[in-house]
Amino acid sequence: MADSTQDKLKRVRPPRVHITYDVETGDAAEKKEIPFVVGVLSDLSGQPEQPLPPIKERKYVEVDRDNFDEILEGMKPRLAFQVENKLEEGSATNMGVELTFKSMDDFHPEKIAEQVEPIRKLVEARKKLYNLMAKLDGNDKLESLLQDVIASTDKLARISEAKADVKDDGDQK
Repeated sequence: MADSTQDKLKRVRPPRVHITYDVETGDAAEKKEIPFVVGVLSDLSGQPEQPLPPIKERKYVEVDRDNFDEILEGMKPRLAFQVENKLEEGSATNMGVELTFKSMDDFHPEKIAEQVEPIRKLVEARKKLYNLMAKLDGNDKLESLLQDVIASTDKLARISEAKADVKDDGDQK
């Protein structure tokens, strides 16, 4: 006879919850173990792009730590909402945010920031500044050159104009 899923799991990963009850058969008392099963019936998909099938057509899905990301991706959870725009000073507008989750890692702040365009751009700018700081570390010549450019508004204006010209040509960024 083939082993049941429960028997296989006992060998691979024993259950943490053991529910037993005593059964009296004749003069002997026997301990019987019953499985601990939890069924969750819930709409965990947020605001799906496509409507969910009727409840009658849905099937139970066995979820464990090994297949959680696969199940999550299949559910296609999505959030779409408006938040107050705090990125632009004095802006009274709202910013539309749409988040999708395909794995547990997508719930981490850095993954969420990647999905929101204005925040993603700020994170990229921050990384570029960190890279610049790393290049400046120990490079006195480059540091003095940048200090000179920052101090001189004329040079700063020329660099901005040159950058705008390059963007207009479409050759470089």
